[in-house]
Amino acid sequence: MAELPKNAFKAGIRSGRCQIGLWTALQGTVPVEILANAGFDWLVLDTEHAPGDPLTVLPQLQTMVPYHAAPVVRPAWNDKVLIKRFLDLGAQTLIVPYVQNREEAEEAVAAMRYPPRGIRGVAGAVRASHYGKVTDYIARAEEELCLIVQVETGEALELLPEIASVDGVDGVFIGPADLSASLGHPGDMGHPEVVEAIEGAIRTLVEMDVPAGILTSGDFARRCIELGASFVAVGIDTGLLARSATALAGEFKQD
Repeated sequence: MAELPKNAFKAGIRSGRCQIGLWTALQGTVPVEILANAGFDWLVLDTEHAPGDPLTVLPQLQTMVPYHAAPVVRPAWNDKVLIKRFLDLGAQTLIVPYVQNREEAEEAVAAMRYPPRGIRGVAGAVRASHYGKVTDYIARAEEELCLIVQVETGEALELLPEIASVDGVDGVFIGPADLSASLGHPGDMGHPEVVEAIEGAIRTLVEMDVPAGILTSGDFARRCIELGASFVAVGIDTGLLARSATALAGEFKQD
C-alpha cells in the first residue's frame, strides 16, 4: 500500500510564506527539469496559452518528482473532461482559467471532487493513485487536491467575494493580462486602473483569508508580496530565454 502523495503547493500557500513560482510554456522535459531545480517553489505547466496537453504534461510531471518545485497545471478551460484527465495523471493543483462567477467556481469544484460531492469520473489504476497502490485514494484524494480559480475580468472582480467564498476554492489567481484588456487597457498591465484593481483584489482576498496569486515581475511583484499575496509567479520561461539570448547575441555581434 502506498501513501497518498502530499501536496507541497497546498501546504505552502497555507503556511503564511509567499510561494515564488515561474510560468512555463516550453514543451518537453529538459526545460522543466532545469527550472524545477532552480529554486522556485512552484512551476505552472500551462496548456491554455501554450501548446501543452495531457500527453505532454505527463512526462513533465514525472520529471519534476525529485525536485523541490511543485507542479501546478493550468487546463485550457474550465472543462470537467480536461480537469479529470489532469487529475488522473497525478496533477494535484490546477489553475482553472476565466472563472466569472460563483456558479462557474462551483462547476470547477465539482470537477475536482468524486461523487457524491462532485462529478469527477472514477478510475482505478491511474498515476494519481500510484496505479492502484494508494488503496484509499478515492476516499482521500480531496485532502491533497488544490483548486485555484483564475479571475481575469472586471466583471469577475466585482463578484470576487462570492467566487472566493465557494467551498472547495483554495485560492484565487488574478490574471493581469486579460484583466488589463477587460478594463480597456489591452497590453498595459501597468495602467493605474489595472494596478488599482489588482491591489484591491489582493486586499480583498487577504481580508477573506483566501490565498491570492498573480503572474508579474520586478517591483510590482514585490508590491504584491508586500500586500500579502500567497503565491507569485515572477517570470515566464519563454521570456527569460528570449531576453537572455537576445542580450547575449547583442553583446558579441558586431554590426
